[in-house]
Amino acid sequence: MMAPPSRLLPILRRCRSSRARSLSSLASPASKAVVYDEHGAPEQVLRVADVAPVQLGERDVCVRMLAAPINPSDINRVEGVYPVRPLLPGAVGGYEGVGQVHAFGPAVTAPLSPGDWVIPSPPSFGTWQTYIVKHQSVWHKVRSDVPMEYAATITVNPLTALRMLQDFVQLNPGDAIVQNGATSIVGQCVIQLAKVHGIHTINVIRDRPGSEEAKDKLKQLGADEVFTESQLDMKNVKSLLGALPEPALGFNCVGGNSASLLLKFLRQGGTMVTYGGMSKRPVTAPTSYFIFKDISLRGFWLQKWMNSDKAEDCRTMIDYLLGLVHEGKLKYEMESIPFGEFSLALEKALGKHGSQPKQVVRF
Repeated sequence: MMAPPSRLLPILRRCRSSRARSLSSLASPASKAVVYDEHGAPEQVLRVADVAPVQLGERDVCVRMLAAPINPSDINRVEGVYPVRPLLPGAVGGYEGVGQVHAFGPAVTAPLSPGDWVIPSPPSFGTWQTYIVKHQSVWHKVRSDVPMEYAATITVNPLTALRMLQDFVQLNPGDAIVQNGATSIVGQCVIQLAKVHGIHTINVIRDRPGSEEAKDKLKQLGADEVFTESQLDMKNVKSLLGALPEPALGFNCVGGNSASLLLKFLRQGGTMVTYGGMSKRPVTAPTSYFIFKDISLRGFWLQKWMNSDKAEDCRTMIDYLLGLVHEGKLKYEMESIPFGEFSLALEKALGKHGSQPKQVVRF
């Protein structure tokens, strides 16, 4: 006679515990990691180091990392200019990525099996290493039928785009938004997510060689209009909208004059959300915009949102975004580089080889 479900659960846990021991003897394999002992220029303070095996706790999961990106915020943490930083010395770089379950402690209750793809959710420090041991609550199982580069990068940029589209203004199909930094991954995601929901996008990019090619790429993603900053050097920018409605919402990741251009587009009572400052120039707005147009200026920081009570919501949204990737409705440019060439990936991420796609390190 089959044992009742209440008796089967301890049996299954014992079987899984035995499987975990056979895989790792409750310790991770020796690992390699990109570490730093002090803040400074990344190319000077980062180094690849050997990491000793880590003992697994009762509810720990050992993950073999598959891929992790080099985000601007990762660079800022190394430099010491990001609001939240890991403890020094011996900090391991990296904040998001995807890995494969290697082994788990005997009391793990999460529905995980060796080989499953998982991401740290919310993201956590130390993804630039070959093996990671963390409590089961850190890991979120994700689908493995998408390119691993997307699973590795799905949280920081795509989730930022999704949250900004949903958190500030009630947008309806047929509405419009305006953004600068449109060629960034957040910008590319905003265009595609807006298209999925029937929202028009007006996009602003820098004047630079290849800007016409960049315009074409963004329109292929679904952008309605793409302008260079110099094209907007006119008094009545709204005359460029044609049949598009005045935007209710703007996204700024540049600051300075580029942010001021977005404000020109916004309709009465519109909102501009700042989530970055690539130009390192302040956001300024004419007094008249506040008095006569009732413009609102807001800010968004994904980490603050994720560190609230949104962990489960975050995971649901990640599953949704990866579903769009699987359907071919969400894509962005990346370059994959082997872990052994991390220094090259870092140079490219720092802009030392000109404009480059997001760098994703494969372990």
